[in-house]
Amino acid sequence: MEYEKEPGKKPYKSTFNNALWSLREMIKDAPVTLFLMVLEVPPAVFLAWSEVRLPALVVGEVTNGGAAAGMTDRAVIAASEMTNAAAAAGGIMNRAALTVGLFLLAVLLATILRDACGAVLNVLLQRYRYIQGARLDRKALECFYQTFEKKETRDLHGRAELASWMMNGRQPLSDVPRHSLALLENLMCYVLFGTVISFVTPWLVVFLTLAPAVNVLCARAYRTWEYSTRAQRADNERRLDYIVSRPADYAAWKDIRIYGMAGWFKEIFGELLSTDIMWLRRMTFRQFLSRLADLAVILLRDGAAYAVLISQAVRGVVTAEEFVLYFGAVSAFAGFVGNIVNEWNAIGNAGLYICDFREFLDLPDMQPEGTKTMEDRPDGAPEIVFDHVSFRYAGAEQDTIHDLSVVIRAGEKIALVGMNGAGKTTLVKLLTGLYAPAAGQIRIDGVPAADFRREEYYKLFAPVFQDVRLGPFSIAETVTGMPKGGGDEAKAEACLRRAGLGEKIGALPKGIHTMMDKLLDPDGTDLSGGEKQKLMLARALYKDAPVLVLDEPTAALDPIAENEIYQQYGAMTAGKTSIFISHRLASTRFCDRIFFLENGRIAEQGTHSELIELGGAYSRLYEIQSCWYRENYKGGETE
Repeated sequence: MEYEKEPGKKPYKSTFNNALWSLREMIKDAPVTLFLMVLEVPPAVFLAWSEVRLPALVVGEVTNGGAAAGMTDRAVIAASEMTNAAAAAGGIMNRAALTVGLFLLAVLLATILRDACGAVLNVLLQRYRYIQGARLDRKALECFYQTFEKKETRDLHGRAELASWMMNGRQPLSDVPRHSLALLENLMCYVLFGTVISFVTPWLVVFLTLAPAVNVLCARAYRTWEYSTRAQRADNERRLDYIVSRPADYAAWKDIRIYGMAGWFKEIFGELLSTDIMWLRRMTFRQFLSRLADLAVILLRDGAAYAVLISQAVRGVVTAEEFVLYFGAVSAFAGFVGNIVNEWNAIGNAGLYICDFREFLDLPDMQPEGTKTMEDRPDGAPEIVFDHVSFRYAGAEQDTIHDLSVVIRAGEKIALVGMNGAGKTTLVKLLTGLYAPAAGQIRIDGVPAADFRREEYYKLFAPVFQDVRLGPFSIAETVTGMPKGGGDEAKAEACLRRAGLGEKIGALPKGIHTMMDKLLDPDGTDLSGGEKQKLMLARALYKDAPVLVLDEPTAALDPIAENEIYQQYGAMTAGKTSIFISHRLASTRFCDRIFFLENGRIAEQGTHSELIELGGAYSRLYEIQSCWYRENYKGGETE
């Protein structure tokens, strides 16, 4: 399976900018977490220093003690005072033991402080990740629907989610501040150890610092390649995840078995898995090449440094204690230089995910918000005006809705009919504010829709769309749109009964408090397609908005249940403006007017009788549908 290569694109923000942003976010959302991160730095620096200083300290104490003991022996032999010499040597060893013991105690305390901070941080960082993840979800929920519906926006959201996920021990949102402080820690160690090494020769510090430049260039090249291919990898991973999850979806099991789709799933899985392995192989190979460059630099760097140090030791320029100290400092210093490079690269790698995260959060809404509220319009059913409205989907060659003008009177019942693709659902999405017109204007009681605050504008509508998606909530929570106890449960139950779910609710042990997910709650229930549509209708009735929008609300209902809904339609829409979409033309008789859409325009309008008498496209389509319901019996046989 081949994919087009994404054109080169620079990261949304620089590595340094991402590091500053991450620290600011942590100061704002988790200041205690950042404080503990900072608190980890001093003991970490001390422990790094102790690993070099402790061996040199022990060697120094022993060698200095031995020399002092020798001088005491010579003085005592001259004076014949052997006992005093032994006592003096014992005092020196006691002081050495005390010095080393106090140093080890400091190491122990520093270790306890560092580990305690780390243990608490593991908990706090998890909370911080949840906060940032919720921020991303909130942006997705608040993002203008037309913007979020675009593929590039949804792809960006999918990549942005990776910033809050734990992947192979990496978690970008928390990794950036942690690596930033680890970078600070290594910089402090670099200054400390570099100062020590400079006593050997300042040029050694310069050499050990410049040698890892090759590592930086290699890591940067890999990071640039990884970023440039992220869209292709994410697209394949998303498809692979879909193929893996569908067979495990209970709702898909019947189709997979009946239509023999198991082999097809395996074939697609094999192709996607091969592509995924191909990307993994490429990434591993490039990482391997980068590590080879690292090893070459290490051999050259450390070999030269040790040669200088050994030369000075042989010539007697440094003492045994100094040799141990400098030797350990050189080894550690090279590690700190490498760590600085690695931490910077880690910030850069995690920052690539942060770039997607920030880019999604910074997405502008395509539709500016107005300022008007529902208090700025009269109570009751509104008058709706479409004034030369046009709309075209991104990438489409022609308008889906073109130059449409019509007035829907207050309290009027309107039916939208037409062939698939005529623009019925698009028209409803324009009306409800999910889409913004490309041209023209929609007015509510004379006020342009764009002048309302979006949340206020949504209060006008109670829609029931074709696609039904239920969350892991109770029936009552789904109808009220509020957590348990937050809504009017008596009203919710009444709406459920009006929508035709009274018998279903009565048969459930927990009634309206039954969860709609058996995986999360063994006492939950699975609703049929028709029951889900009734549930959505009950939710619309509960909202009791001035405009009721029904997009194929009876598509999954049996004829009897459908007829019951039609009989109650008058009561449901009393005092409201209603928009009804249906492919079954016989169901439009109870509407005041019918709009027959064709190619994004209203080709015909009128009552059912008027349109039948007109003999146009509506009449012909009705004749085609109704012929299947007519049966003429002659001699007991159907003709």
